[in-house]
Amino acid sequence: MNYLKSFLPWIAFAVVSTQADWRWSGLTGLVLAGGLLLLERRRGKGWDTLFIEVSAVAFFALLAAWSFADPTSPLRNYVGALTDLWLALTAWGSIAAKRPFTLGIAKTMVPPEIAATAVFRRVNVVITAVWAASFTVAGIAEAILLHFAPHDTVALVAIKVLGFAVPISFTIRYPRIVRARAQKAA
Repeated sequence: MNYLKSFLPWIAFAVVSTQADWRWSGLTGLVLAGGLLLLERRRGKGWDTLFIEVSAVAFFALLAAWSFADPTSPLRNYVGALTDLWLALTAWGSIAAKRPFTLGIAKTMVPPEIAATAVFRRVNVVITAVWAASFTVAGIAEAILLHFAPHDTVALVAIKVLGFAVPISFTIRYPRIVRARAQKAA
């Protein structure tokens, strides 16, 4: 569950944005993302394990600048969807760059001989693709809901929770399935 810490700024942003102006929630996300990135670098974590943290700093820096420059922007109503779409772009981009964001994190949890295998790499590409797809679907669903029923908080929260719960569940289960298949084949 090491990867969940990476999403703390995003989760905090989602909570604060329901209670405060988008400027302050963006600034909160930036402070937390920057603090988490600095903390993890001081702990000696490599950049390959900090893909989501770096992305968070970039997103929240842009959001904070944008929200203070244009506080009445009509896009402020879609920031919840934009966070998921940014995370989707981050995940898809990490796959395109041949550095799936889950790979660096997963490498810290297994022996080097396992981390060096093609199967391990493939498992992480699949896991990252599930995260990317989940964020994509959640972002689009949220944008549609925010357009047609912006006050349906229950549905918005359900989409946000599912957008994380589905890939978390898959991330936990899929490596076990792959391991069981490999043991059965051996």
